[in-house]
Amino acid sequence: MTPITIPHQALAPDTLRAMLEDFVTRQGAADSGESETALAARVDQVLSQLEDGKVVILYDADEGSFNIAPKASPFT
Repeated sequence: MTPITIPHQALAPDTLRAMLEDFVTRQGAADSGESETALAARVDQVLSQLEDGKVVILYDADEGSFNIAPKASPFT
């Protein structure tokens, strides 16, 4: 099944924040001793990209997982 785009505005703020924290820590940032301030800055950066339409949230129902990816260009 093709992943579906989930508008970030459709998510409760706490849910969106938890998803963004999960996304930015997938590379093990929490394990490398990254501070809460740095984590918050990375979350805010991704949120800004969502709000600017540069990236989108993709949900894969088959896998029960999500990813955040660059918005596909209409010219590709």
